[in-house]
Amino acid sequence: MASAIVRSTLRTALRGGARVNPASTRSFSAGASAEEEAREAAKWEKITYVGIVACTILAAVNLSKGHPHFEEPPAYPYLHIRNKEFPWGPDGLFEVKEHH
Repeated sequence: MASAIVRSTLRTALRGGARVNPASTRSFSAGASAEEEAREAAKWEKITYVGIVACTILAAVNLSKGHPHFEEPPAYPYLHIRNKEFPWGPDGLFEVKEHH
C-alpha cells in the first residue's frame, strides 16, 4: 500500500508536479486595489512611528522622575548566621560591603 502511494507521488513529480487551477487560488485581499493596500500600509507605518515616539517620550518622562530612597534596614544578627566560612571570604558571594 505504501509503495503504491510512493510510486504515485513519484510519477506525479516526474510529470511536472500537480497543476494548480488558477480559479481555485485564494486571494487574501477583499477586492482592494493595490493603491488602497499601499495607503493602508502607509497609514499603519505612520501609526507605528507615532507609537514609537510616544513610548519613547513616556519612558523618558518616567525615568527622569525621582524615586524614593529608603534607609538601610538594621543589621539583624539572625539574618547572617555563618556556621562555616565561605571560600571567597566572610561576605556572601553577591553581597557588596562598603570597606572604608
